[in-house]
Amino acid sequence: MKNTKKYTLTFLLVLASAFLGVWMYNAFFAKSQVVTVTEQQPMRYVNLPSNSGEQLPDLTFAAENSIHAVVHIATQSMRGGGWSSGNPFFDEFFGLRQQEPQIARGFGSGVILSEDGYIVTNNHVIERAQNIKVILNNKQEYDARLVGADPSTDLALLKVEADNLPYLTYGNSDELRLGEWVLAVGNPFNLTSTVTAGIISARARNLGINADQYSIESFIQTDAAVNPGNSGGALVNQSGKLVGINTAIASRTGSYAGYSFAVPVSIVQKVVEDLKEFGEVQRALLGVNIRDVDATLVKEEGLDVAEGVFVAAVQETGAAKDAGIKEGDVIISVAGQPVNSSAELQEKVSLYRPGDDVKIVVKRNGDRKQFTVTLRNKHGDTQIVRDNVTVLGAGFEVIGMNDKRKLNIEYGIKIKDLDKGKLKDAGLSEGFIITHVNKKPIYEVNDLKREIGNAKGGILVEGVYPNGELAYFVFGVDG
Repeated sequence: MKNTKKYTLTFLLVLASAFLGVWMYNAFFAKSQVVTVTEQQPMRYVNLPSNSGEQLPDLTFAAENSIHAVVHIATQSMRGGGWSSGNPFFDEFFGLRQQEPQIARGFGSGVILSEDGYIVTNNHVIERAQNIKVILNNKQEYDARLVGADPSTDLALLKVEADNLPYLTYGNSDELRLGEWVLAVGNPFNLTSTVTAGIISARARNLGINADQYSIESFIQTDAAVNPGNSGGALVNQSGKLVGINTAIASRTGSYAGYSFAVPVSIVQKVVEDLKEFGEVQRALLGVNIRDVDATLVKEEGLDVAEGVFVAAVQETGAAKDAGIKEGDVIISVAGQPVNSSAELQEKVSLYRPGDDVKIVVKRNGDRKQFTVTLRNKHGDTQIVRDNVTVLGAGFEVIGMNDKRKLNIEYGIKIKDLDKGKLKDAGLSEGFIITHVNKKPIYEVNDLKREIGNAKGGILVEGVYPNGELAYFVFGVDG
């Protein structure tokens, strides 16, 4: 018992001495360290090198420069049902009241290209639409008419009657660099005036989404967020210039999932000019079947290097064969611009019209050879193709200003020749000017084709003869 008390006292003295030693050290020897944050260290971005002093670009100018030139497009079309002429006899005869039609509504975006109201969008935004309305960023609304469409590039040109509109100027899509910042401007999910940012992820992407025989796919790939409703909107560079038209997304859900695709402005500009001048795109063809050069092809064909585009076949009546290009050649440049994929080759050739001469460089048996190719149209000649398509047995021409003033009309297309068909059977004759079909104004042949294609059960054609006599005709259509 005596020893236990002795050990306990010793333990308490040691513990007290330890606490006393710690207190004396903190009081007389240790100094408190106070950390003051005087300057926040700049954040480093993963896509910038560690020694880079650059910050993210200021995209406010590009956004402010483009937001007012991108419009919301709302469409309406009738699906199913029939059309009534208002005449019970015609309704019963043609079966125009088979069922109640359903109104289908769509939406998308568009880009104003000129102050007088030319607007580019995607063809799939306005395809088969009977009514197209354009809503500006300031909420002004305009009825739009279709000037022309090109399914092969999924582009369409609209026109609204307005002046002094804000518009975007063309940039240069050929100068875009991987990693360059861009903005996607549009109206996703009917949310107007939406801007998203991203970088150029790739160029000359061929997605195989266009089933048109003469499709041109050479998309700009970005990671700017694009969703339904963005179609037809603008892809702009840091200067606020148009470099592409947003067209598609890569997604399993239908919403943005990391990548989006835009038609480069080099193609957009060519398509717009052709539609304004000729009514349809002047598609220049080289006349070859092509394959991308990859490791497998290099091995199969014994090529010395994986570059260019392989000519798998040459069409007998094509431009390439006449110029001297042969099967087995590898096309490495078009007009001095290198090409390394089918998409790049198609894009470069699409910028020309039939009859244009273009320098093509190929590699043949290891040697470089240059050829001058005179490009041709889809008919195999070098003529410009104008939209003089025959509809229901009739050929048409756009009426001139003299006829408009004389007849006091603002639009219409004139029948210039008439063969056996629906229009002749209905009683129309050469010289008759069609101004309306199913109460819709007809400015161009495309308008007539659209209304006939959308008609169910019957068609009402209204117009005027050259002597000023008004007339209308009602007839049925198949299907």
